Amino acid sequence: MSLTSRLDAYLAENDLRAVWFAGPNGFAWLTGGGDSVVDRGGDVGVAAAGYDGDGVTVVTNNIEANRLRAEELDEGVAIETFEWYEASLAEAVASVSPTPAAADFGVADFSSVDAGELRQPLTGRQIEQYRDLSADAAAAIESVAGGASADDTERAVAAELRHELSTRGVESPVALVGSAARAQRYRHYTPKEEPLGEYALLSVTAQRDGLHTSCTRTVAFDPPEWLEERTRKAMRVETTALAATRAVAEEGGTAADVFAAIQDAYDAVGWNGEWRNHHQGGAAGFAGREWIATPDGDAPVAVPQGYAYNPTIRGAKSEDTHLVTGGGVELLSETGDWPTRDVSAVGYDLELSRHDALSR
Repeated sequence: MSLTSRLDAYLAENDLRAVWFAGPNGFAWLTGGGDSVVDRGGDVGVAAAGYDGDGVTVVTNNIEANRLRAEELDEGVAIETFEWYEASLAEAVASVSPTPAAADFGVADFSSVDAGELRQPLTGRQIEQYRDLSADAAAAIESVAGGASADDTERAVAAELRHELSTRGVESPVALVGSAARAQRYRHYTPKEEPLGEYALLSVTAQRDGLHTSCTRTVAFDPPEWLEERTRKAMRVETTALAATRAVAEEGGTAADVFAAIQDAYDAVGWNGEWRNHHQGGAAGFAGREWIATPDGDAPVAVPQGYAYNPTIRGAKSEDTHLVTGGGVELLSETGDWPTRDVSAVGYDLELSRHDALSR
């Protein structure tokens, strides 16, 4: 179903005449990748994009209108402008929108919309944007990881990673670097002044055109003996999650069904209950995770859609973004220049090539 068809159905089902998105991910989704962010500390951008059954309209202030028109919006998108000192964005949207209406931010007398399900599955254009973003993210993280040394600090490596992403026009909402010592203690290794030591995990969630892709790379200098085995087992859990995603989507199941397969995979590789120590990831797209797989997760499993699972086994991790379709599983965050290992899913007939540790 096309984006406009989904929105038409949403308006009809909820007896609405318009729906508006001022959250940066919703704005990007509706405008084909437009960036409405000036202050990255806020939840709402400098513009709102709305759909009323006839087309897309963007509301913004007079400061931003010319820039958005020239650099962020496709032709055919109407722009309504207000003077920055006369009204708020919410007031401006309320003044131009047909009613009743819904919005993903606070507008007086508008109902609320959660765009997560509307954004799934991905469209053909979004898939192409996703492939480009994921390839750039993989190139950046592999360039930095491949050039790192045991004496480098987590913070220095994280700074270089953010720089490499930025030079490719990619934002980095998440850039984690875990030294051998801290990666064994914490699942979210926010960078500190700690030398990498025996090995390191680099993890990133990268964003462009509103889309988010996630991947992790392991670089080994003088690694502990267990690192290879634990990494391989994490790979098997990840492969199982992807195989289950494809099967559950075909059967019409939910995120909880995928999670059950993840639990079984941890049991099968000898790490019963290890899933309790870190979330396992889930659907990805116009958010780092559109939903996260949990024991009671009721989110529908859609295809074609991005999926980023991130199983961890005490100091080891496997994570990439894949496109899952009715016909298969496509690795998006790859360059072809990093060592890989073929691993099989637990309980499913699927074998995937997963990113291994790079020995330095």
